[in-house]
Amino acid sequence: MKKLLAIMAAVMAVAACSDADVASHNLSKAADQFEVARRIVFYNGITGDYMLTIQGLCSLGNADKAREISVTCKTGPSAYKKHFLGLSDNVTFFVEQVDAAPASPYQYRVVFKPLAIVPDIEIRQ
Repeated sequence: MKKLLAIMAAVMAVAACSDADVASHNLSKAADQFEVARRIVFYNGITGDYMLTIQGLCSLGNADKAREISVTCKTGPSAYKKHFLGLSDNVTFFVEQVDAAPASPYQYRVVFKPLAIVPDIEIRQ
């Protein structure tokens, strides 16, 4: 009975979302899977200068500390680069999606990776 109630609550939560909410969620999920090209620009509001631009298949950090941001970019089949940046009162950033990407407004996207559940154990001597 508890499982049925949980499933019903999940369905009701999804049903309450607008098409834009679902499409936005799916685009964010695609970016986190390195499927969406982005341009991230850091801008100094006092001088009006662009300080840094990062462009490629990049994902923004989801659990960054206040006034910090991390950007992880896929640079090859199994190669990644991660950047950490600090924000201040005069430095801000914006993220532009470079190309259009398909996103269904009717169905949430769920990505299941069994290898992420099984730990990769490293033995050191």
